[in-house]
Amino acid sequence: MLFRRTSAQTSIALSICLSATMAFACNVPVFRYALERWKPDLCEVIVFHDGKLSDLQEQQLQKLEKAASDKGGSANAEVRRSHVGHDTDRKRTDLWATFQDQPHVTLPYVVIRTSLGNAEWVNHWHGSLETASTANLFQSPIRRELSKRLLAGDSVVWLMLQSKDSAKNDSTRRLLTEELDRLSKKLELPDGIGLPGSELYAEVPLFLKFTILEIDPTDVQEQVLVKLMSGFEPDSQDEPLLAPVFGRGRALEVIPAKQVDAGLIEDLTMFLCGACSCQVKERNPGFDLLLSTNWNQELYGADGEAPSPVTTLERTPATQPLLTIPPGRKK
Repeated sequence: MLFRRTSAQTSIALSICLSATMAFACNVPVFRYALERWKPDLCEVIVFHDGKLSDLQEQQLQKLEKAASDKGGSANAEVRRSHVGHDTDRKRTDLWATFQDQPHVTLPYVVIRTSLGNAEWVNHWHGSLETASTANLFQSPIRRELSKRLLAGDSVVWLMLQSKDSAKNDSTRRLLTEELDRLSKKLELPDGIGLPGSELYAEVPLFLKFTILEIDPTDVQEQVLVKLMSGFEPDSQDEPLLAPVFGRGRALEVIPAKQVDAGLIEDLTMFLCGACSCQVKERNPGFDLLLSTNWNQELYGADGEAPSPVTTLERTPATQPLLTIPPGRKK
């Protein structure tokens, strides 16, 4: 199943989010609130098989299971075994029906699904178990660099899936570079960060920084990302595809370059850098990339526990002069 959402739908989702739960508004920027507080959604890695696996196949499957967070690994994934003909889960049986008659599909077979929320999924990678065991399903050079930048304090990292048209790649890169540089100088962080209700937990530097990561569609190590992004826009193969990523690897949207202009870049950036008025993750647009990153441990140390929030009052140096508070008016 492929999934498509227009930029207009994204704008509507942003408007709904900005108008919802205003009573719970805080002053932490969306990108930082997501980094510190939003747990990534789990991707489904479904392994279809028929009967007992060989010893080698069992080893390959267990390797995937051990890397998934639901089995103690660091990848935001859950691996599910599906015995075809015996699985009673309707969604999985329907999914297998879309693959079983395709040429070159042999069991055991692996399908990766990414949650888009509201019971919608995109099936963006599939292949044999043998291929899956060597295909960098959970990590790759681009995804490692993405995690590294987000943990270093980058506000938003724009993924750019290159097209075959070098001129379009150049113009898209130039537009992004110019606008992100302009916005980094124009925008300011919300006031009141660190006050009660708007505390920060991690020691990651807080500033406005926007960068670009380009993906070569022919890079064999990046096919999970390539197929995910191209799956959103299968009819835009001649266009670069863009995805602003923030937080713990949450992509706001996949957008064809032809739909991107200075206004849209500014709107999306202002939303991600504005005060987090909608703190409930499920009410925010976007989807989580499949990454093998232990976010809590990277942010909060070996035990992965977030420390007590620090307010600006607690950060005030002890050498600051104390002010005398006048008594209230007597009745």
